[in-house]
Amino acid sequence: MSNPVRAADTPFACEVEAGTSYFWCACGQSKNQPFCDGSHKGTEFTPVKYEATDSKKVFFCGCKQTASQPLCDGSHQQD
Repeated sequence: MSNPVRAADTPFACEVEAGTSYFWCACGQSKNQPFCDGSHKGTEFTPVKYEATDSKKVFFCGCKQTASQPLCDGSHQQD
């Protein structure tokens, strides 16, 4: 498997709404980071669905190296 493009060196802080689905960009090529815009088409990557159970601020991974996709786990600090 190839490596995704590093979209950012820090996570994306986003307010999410309970009951809403979000699709996190796993390839790093989306122009609508941290969300998918279809740029992965023709690659081995697929977006990761995130279901918001509460309305709150979450931190979506920007470096694309997180082990807890789609949320940041601090992996950007390891590089």
